Amino acid sequence: MLRWRHLLNKLYVALGALLLAATGCGGSHGTIETSPLPPQNLHSLVNQPPNAAGLGFLLTDGTVMFQGGSSSDWLKLTPDISGGYLNGTWSQLASLPAGYAPVDFASAVLADGRVVITGGEYNFGSFVLTNQGAIYDPIANTWTSLAPPTGWDYIGDSPSIVLPNGQFLIGRKLDTLMAELDPGTLQWTPMASTGKSDFNAEEGWTLLSDGSILTIDVKNAPNSERYIPSMQTWFTAGNTPADLHSPGGGECLTYAGGCYNPPGEIGPAILRPDGTVFATGSNSTAGPGHTAVYTPPTIPTDAGAWVAGPDFPGTDNAGDSFAVLLTSGNVLVEGVSGTLYEFDGKTFTTNGKVASSSSLLLLPTGEVIVGGATVQLYTSTGQPSSVWAPALTAFPSSVVRGATYTISGTQFNGLSQANAYGDENETATNYPLVRITNQSTGHVFYARTHDHSTMAVATGSAVVSTNFDVPSDIETGLSSLEVVANGIPSASASITVN
Repeated sequence: MLRWRHLLNKLYVALGALLLAATGCGGSHGTIETSPLPPQNLHSLVNQPPNAAGLGFLLTDGTVMFQGGSSSDWLKLTPDISGGYLNGTWSQLASLPAGYAPVDFASAVLADGRVVITGGEYNFGSFVLTNQGAIYDPIANTWTSLAPPTGWDYIGDSPSIVLPNGQFLIGRKLDTLMAELDPGTLQWTPMASTGKSDFNAEEGWTLLSDGSILTIDVKNAPNSERYIPSMQTWFTAGNTPADLHSPGGGECLTYAGGCYNPPGEIGPAILRPDGTVFATGSNSTAGPGHTAVYTPPTIPTDAGAWVAGPDFPGTDNAGDSFAVLLTSGNVLVEGVSGTLYEFDGKTFTTNGKVASSSSLLLLPTGEVIVGGATVQLYTSTGQPSSVWAPALTAFPSSVVRGATYTISGTQFNGLSQANAYGDENETATNYPLVRITNQSTGHVFYARTHDHSTMAVATGSAVVSTNFDVPSDIETGLSSLEVVANGIPSASASITVN
């Protein structure tokens, strides 16, 4: 959409009116298929939040944390005793530190289970590119202020990612600077960004299976780049077949540091189970947003290859919108119109409509929770391939309430980050959850996981591990244990809860 319209939408969000967080070139494009909304696809939660739900994060105990209407307030959705979210219950969480109420920021769930947010395009509704930040501890239910990297007076809405080694990497919006946060010490380390083609503004980062990061440039569109963290260097990934960015408006957005001229917008990009990345576009100068599919190279420093994907119907696009990887392997993309599209690797199928700028988040049940003034669940059809599932190799045969155990296996982090946005508002779910079901009652309990051995994706046959805390209120007796990643469960193992 046009930049002015985008800014109005974001301000509307920041003021709590919508109470949501966020808010061509050639190529042979695929055809568009449409289908009516299946009546079972979208269901409103039985219990609605007291003040709407914006950006959501899947915590490692199976609960979902949402930004509330004032931007400083946070809510938690807890699944019911059967493990379902449709009848889940809401509770209030701690508010952010005084003076920090951001919209559109860099964020992640860390390997230790905490949530980090830093920066913000808006703070208390004003365009400021704040450099404030905070870390949320779900056990203590507290936020702790996080200092910015040294010399970073402004952060704003910046790209970020959790690297396979668990470090949190962020790129400064206004230039090519990058810094890495050690979650243990909360200290920042500058990272080189050698070879970066343009500044980081409005770009999103997608973690690939080899640990590199793909971005599609906005200022220097249609170029794309890959960052190899071990080399601290960007390499070209070639041009997308069609321009995926929307042109900037040429306006000067003033903040305390000067004048920011936005380069445009872009849509989310999702790594799929086949190893390709589906990248979506914002509005073109004349017509719909475009898409493209990227195949990573076999030689790390090579470019890889792009092919054109389908255009969005009409004049729709995915600029600053959400996308998730469904358990079927399809990508669910929200158009700026609120229309939901499923991409199956070749074509789009329209599959319902939600309020424009609604947030999307993949749940461990395989459903997608849709944030907004009315919170809904999206249920897709199709089943995951068995080879995508996590697999257990070592687990305790019996556990005790309140104790902590280590569990090992393969593909605990899923095949993808599974959630994406155009640039900021990162809500990746590439970490394992442990779900325990009592075989007598059928009641479901999530054991909080933490300190995962890796935050990589598509780890294949490599054995990885995580720790889980047995809930103190879990029912005792014979139970079934599963590891869930990207909404896909492992085969269950029998354990005894004492």
